[in-house]
Amino acid sequence: MTFGFAPPSTTSLATTTGGASRHGRLLEPAEWTAAGIPLLRNPREVVSGLHSRHSPVPSTAVIAVLGPEEQLVASASFVQRSTSADGWEYRNALLSRLRRVLPHDLRRRTPVRTAVLLYCREGDERWTEEDGAWMWGLRDACTLHGLRCGAYITLTRDGWQVLGEGRGGRRPSSHSRPQRLGDTAAEFSPLALHTGGGAGDALRRTAAR
Repeated sequence: MTFGFAPPSTTSLATTTGGASRHGRLLEPAEWTAAGIPLLRNPREVVSGLHSRHSPVPSTAVIAVLGPEEQLVASASFVQRSTSADGWEYRNALLSRLRRVLPHDLRRRTPVRTAVLLYCREGDERWTEEDGAWMWGLRDACTLHGLRCGAYITLTRDGWQVLGEGRGGRRPSSHSRPQRLGDTAAEFSPLALHTGGGAGDALRRTAAR
């Protein structure tokens, strides 16, 4: 998989003087790859199921918890709009929803359930600093709730993509109507991704494993 980097005008993460992201509470694509995020066995099924259940529109985050066999255990959606958001704020929002829908697994020595995040946003499929903040927030929320950190998925006008897995599709998209649960799409077109330099090489290696 390869990443492109959107121009600064497309990012929504607040920055401090000098342009550095506040407190560094975001993850770059290479850092996400190095974290060893587990691959989804059937990302299209996961994305379609969450889209059908929550009908996300831009600025909607859907946090879902999957069991060992990738079955859906719990999920929640919410709209997150903030001009000064960073990974810490996103972490708190995700953790709040997780606590409402699922008891924590902090007593377990090893996490058995995995949290994935679907974020519907404007723009194209290229990684943005806002994505990096959500990735940071997801990883930290999982640690605090005793879960494995799973996939981060973006849903845009071009379709969906799982960052770090090299897989995506045209449907559903941020503008498509949700299918009824149980319905499956006959076909989906692969999502064209842009080149993002060295980070893309690392991600391709990860997706190939």
